[in-house]
Amino acid sequence: RLSTSIMPRNRVHNKGGNQRRRPRPNAYDDTSEPAMCLPTNEDDAKDNPLKGLQLRMWDFAQCDPKRCTGARLARRGVFRPMPLKQPFRGIVLSPNGTVSVSPADRHIVEEMGLSVIDCSWARLAEIPFKQMRSGHHRLLPFLVAANQVNYGKPSKLSCAEAAAATLYICGYVDAAKAVLDEFGWGREFIKLNKELLELYRTSADADEVVKRQNDWLKEVEAANGKA
Repeated sequence: RLSTSIMPRNRVHNKGGNQRRRPRPNAYDDTSEPAMCLPTNEDDAKDNPLKGLQLRMWDFAQCDPKRCTGARLARRGVFRPMPLKQPFRGIVLSPNGTVSVSPADRHIVEEMGLSVIDCSWARLAEIPFKQMRSGHHRLLPFLVAANQVNYGKPSKLSCAEAAAATLYICGYVDAAKAVLDEFGWGREFIKLNKELLELYRTSADADEVVKRQNDWLKEVEAANGKA
């Protein structure tokens, strides 16, 4: 369970007019050497859990590339940058989303891929979200960051964490771990969020993801109130 020091002030809510939590892209990365490299030979590629997945990124070059998780993953060949006007019909993690990521999105990830928006929190207002209307825009449910800048903070995920969370929820657990293994702190994200990730991964659809999220948060709030 999470302590009260990192309890959220925002959430995703069920349908019916309630405002949903709006996740925002984060552009943090550490500068340590990655814990793993992508396969460099044919035998290793056969066992690569990322093989066949289209992982894309809109990069607005607002961040220090040495500290940006999206830039790191692009250099490692995990993410493929694409221009703003390029059509993309996969899952897009964006504030324009109105539906939570869920296991029901697996077929979209499998067939058309996943994209993140790599930009700075401080310059979020500069991002032309209206020009990124293609694809299936999604929000992430409540999760806690593990990166070294926002460790323990709800919703402030880096691009790597956001992509890994989406892959995990959609059933690509090994692929999620492979993304996170590019960073020394990566597996801590799964450790911090294991219970929630499993609740989301075993949900039927977005509505159930939201229900399980809110039920879990109520339990945590009640437990902390009794402490």
